[in-house]
Amino acid sequence: MTTATARTSDDGGDGGGGGEGGGGRDGGGKRRGAGAMAVAQRVGRSLMLPIAVLPAAALMVRLGYEDMLGREGFPDFVNRIAEFLAAGGGALLDNLPLLFAVGIAIGFARRADGSTGLAAVVGYLVFQQVMATFSDPNLPPEEGVARPADAGVLGGVVMGLVTAVLYQRYHRRKLPDWLGFFGGRRLVPILASFAGLFLGVVFGYAWPVLGAGIHGFGEWLVGSGALGAGVFGVANRALIPVGMHHLLNSFPWFQAGSYEDGGVRYEGDIARFLHGDPTAGQFMTGFFPIMMFALPAACLAMYHCARPERRKVVGGMMFSIALTAFVTGVTEPIEFTFIFIAPALYAVHAVLTGVSMALSWALGARDGFGFSAGAIDFLLNLGIATRPWLLVVLGLCFAVVYYAVFRFAITRFDLPTPGRESDEEIAELEKAQYRA
Repeated sequence: MTTATARTSDDGGDGGGGGEGGGGRDGGGKRRGAGAMAVAQRVGRSLMLPIAVLPAAALMVRLGYEDMLGREGFPDFVNRIAEFLAAGGGALLDNLPLLFAVGIAIGFARRADGSTGLAAVVGYLVFQQVMATFSDPNLPPEEGVARPADAGVLGGVVMGLVTAVLYQRYHRRKLPDWLGFFGGRRLVPILASFAGLFLGVVFGYAWPVLGAGIHGFGEWLVGSGALGAGVFGVANRALIPVGMHHLLNSFPWFQAGSYEDGGVRYEGDIARFLHGDPTAGQFMTGFFPIMMFALPAACLAMYHCARPERRKVVGGMMFSIALTAFVTGVTEPIEFTFIFIAPALYAVHAVLTGVSMALSWALGARDGFGFSAGAIDFLLNLGIATRPWLLVVLGLCFAVVYYAVFRFAITRFDLPTPGRESDEEIAELEKAQYRA
């Protein structure tokens, strides 16, 4: 959207009688805006490599879930295969922040090589372990033990950017002869480790304070009906870039409300729904139209907006991440294709998610999931859902809206979504990956 602002200013400057000084100020503002957009585009492009592994990871985890190949009553060897799949996919999803740290460091730093990725790993591991020394009182304890603070994807993104900056500034720095061995590229991992130490302490002290506010917000949502569901949808998507959506989810999904079935008491939206509570699903139902229909339609729009010579390559990626979203409900691979290059478009996506959440609940639809809002959970829970057909109708309507909004925004504001990069940008990214 910055590009649109720059164009408006440019048109106004040409038509007005502003003086030379005013034109200089406008030019400086446009240059700063263009610079910020360029940085965001580089971050977005650098995420493509780690994002490419997510569809496979999501499918492995979903197939290994207890209601799929891990179901009781299946042969032991099938359950064993489920364990393998869940462990393999979980290894990637559980270490998503680390993948982002490496991907951003390599993709963002100019003339990056393997030492850039190593420095990102070193910095993030230090950051993660330092932050884990802090407990997060806002999350429910596990087996009576407080859970460690965790910055999620935000920590990986920050460490990736910091590592890239350190690499560009110090990878050719020479040290005195007696320290010469540690100069140049060897210096960057050392600096990254100290940066991770510092950032881990800063995040560790700040995280519980931020989390307390988010947790209290979650408690308010529970008693707010359709409005609460809508606000939850917006906040859930808005917090994904900073990795704090799990704090918001924790109270509505795992603690809010209670339902007794067979003498056993269940708490939280997910457990209550899966055990037959007809009033549950407030914080899950509206995700189905977005994850199964709307975001795949956004992928179709990005495919149609790609340059003709790039559509074949982009089409394969878009098909895989759209299929992953539809089948499993894992949408991060789609969202991270535009979250940094078009934050205003992501804000629209967050608002529309909230609209879907509020509308689904207000119209009386009730559905839920054990994993995420994909076709697998949709089909598995047909027997206990209320008006599930309504979610399909809403999904098709939202698909049309998403396709129109994304196609208009991409073409009108010339957003560099996958397949619209210049030849120079593609060559630079491929060169960085080759060096790595």
